Amino acid sequence: MRIFGVYNIKGGVGKTATAVNLAYLSAREGYRTLVWDLDPQAAATYYFRIKPRIKGGSRKMLKGKRELDGLVKGTDFENLDLLPADFSYRNMDLLLGEAKKPAKQLLRLLRPLSEEFDRIFLDCPPSISLVSENIFRAADALLIPSIPTTLSMRTYQQLLQFLEGHRVAGVDLMPFFSMVDRRKRLHLEIMEQMPKEYPEVLSSHIPYASDVERMGIYRKPLGSFAPRSPAEQAYELLWEEVQKRINDPRVIEFGRPRAPAAG
Repeated sequence: MRIFGVYNIKGGVGKTATAVNLAYLSAREGYRTLVWDLDPQAAATYYFRIKPRIKGGSRKMLKGKRELDGLVKGTDFENLDLLPADFSYRNMDLLLGEAKKPAKQLLRLLRPLSEEFDRIFLDCPPSISLVSENIFRAADALLIPSIPTTLSMRTYQQLLQFLEGHRVAGVDLMPFFSMVDRRKRLHLEIMEQMPKEYPEVLSSHIPYASDVERMGIYRKPLGSFAPRSPAEQAYELLWEEVQKRINDPRVIEFGRPRAPAAG
């Protein structure tokens, strides 16, 4: 089982579109795939036409009174399931703070799903919090959509500082550019500059496209209603690059190549 956190400190950068579209591509390839919508705004849940509610709320789930597999809902797509959002997730930080080993509670909940799913995508709320730290410690990789602006570079630096300061290790960082407008000089400059400072930046990028916005009208992943669109093709290239990265032992962590294992 591989766990992907789709995360950024900032909102409005394309996290949910990334989680939904990559999960769709994963499922289309035959992987048993789950999206867990951890954002109380419930955008991923909305896209899959599922009610944003879990029975018992997040308190019973975190207290171990409800197993995750009993909360999973099927979607309209083969091999693709959803763990819906719930408005009680807005209090998840407080609930996690009451638990023993609060930074590892989501990983504890996810482990039993390893026999049911090959790929899990965590659609994360935009913040740095105890929920975020749980995601960092549970995920094998962090997919970090970033609009190519100077502010995005600053927030990425803040993320790196947090990970190092809290000694979060073993998670592969995969920042990539989203909502790219190649008519903007600043976008082009940042896309050239940032990979020089951070070699872990993926080469694939997602264009700013009305088709992505239309996901809210059709309430479907792009591949199901606009399979030949430039945005869908960009997500396919991104997913291909992500899979190559997770299968490559020479992964990059925190802005530098990870040292090879001894022997």
